[in-house]
Amino acid sequence: MSESSRDDELAGTEQPFVEHLMELRDRLVKALIAVAVCAGALFFYPGPGPLYDLLAAPLVQHLPAGATLIATSVISPFMVPLKILFMAAFLMALPVVLYQVWAFVAPGLYSHEKKLVMPLVVSSTVLFFIGVAFCYFFVFGKVFAFIQSFAPKSITPAPDIEEYLSFVLTMFLAFGIAFEVPIAVVVLARLGIVSIEKLKAFRGYFIVGAFIIAAIVTPPDVVSQLSLAIPMCILYEVGIWAARIFIKHTKAPEDAAAPADSAS
Repeated sequence: MSESSRDDELAGTEQPFVEHLMELRDRLVKALIAVAVCAGALFFYPGPGPLYDLLAAPLVQHLPAGATLIATSVISPFMVPLKILFMAAFLMALPVVLYQVWAFVAPGLYSHEKKLVMPLVVSSTVLFFIGVAFCYFFVFGKVFAFIQSFAPKSITPAPDIEEYLSFVLTMFLAFGIAFEVPIAVVVLARLGIVSIEKLKAFRGYFIVGAFIIAAIVTPPDVVSQLSLAIPMCILYEVGIWAARIFIKHTKAPEDAAAPADSAS
């Protein structure tokens, strides 16, 4: 192959690659702008302080009278509310971020694959928010009440705000990911990695695994462990049911036509 023909061949492959990189850059910039806009809006209302107070409310209401959270680092009163601000901004901008991911991937998908991706993007976002909300409104209250019930009266609790933030982020992430079980089941079944029948047969192993995971990622109390394990088991069943629907409505045209051809 001559040098000129090799250059022509490379030129034909480099341009699409550069275009993909530029599009990826543009999508990332748009996602970052969405997060920055949400952060700016939250900074002015309600502000970093009220956001922190909102996040700390489930713990504060279970502390003894006169007990408060403390900051053991000089910059913690500034950094912790700021981290919470950006965490809240990212959650607010998550639909936009996922849309940018979808818009970048969509041109390379077949039409029947696009029918699968967009519902999964929307449902995964909704399920993650439901998991976080379930953790905040239900689990935190039960966990903190359980912990305080075991504290001796001679001990005055004064939790550190950085450790509390780390605990909250870990719990939010654990419950948010746990509520994505139906998405994982649907994807595995739709890609043909696991059949519906095998998913049903694996049900018992999943239940055991769910309780093991709950025991590892949650505090050592029965309430929080059951609060994570039971929804995971229920969502596993929801995933099996949803997988049947997705497989039926997202078949490739040739797959859908095959039964008709064989019948004729």
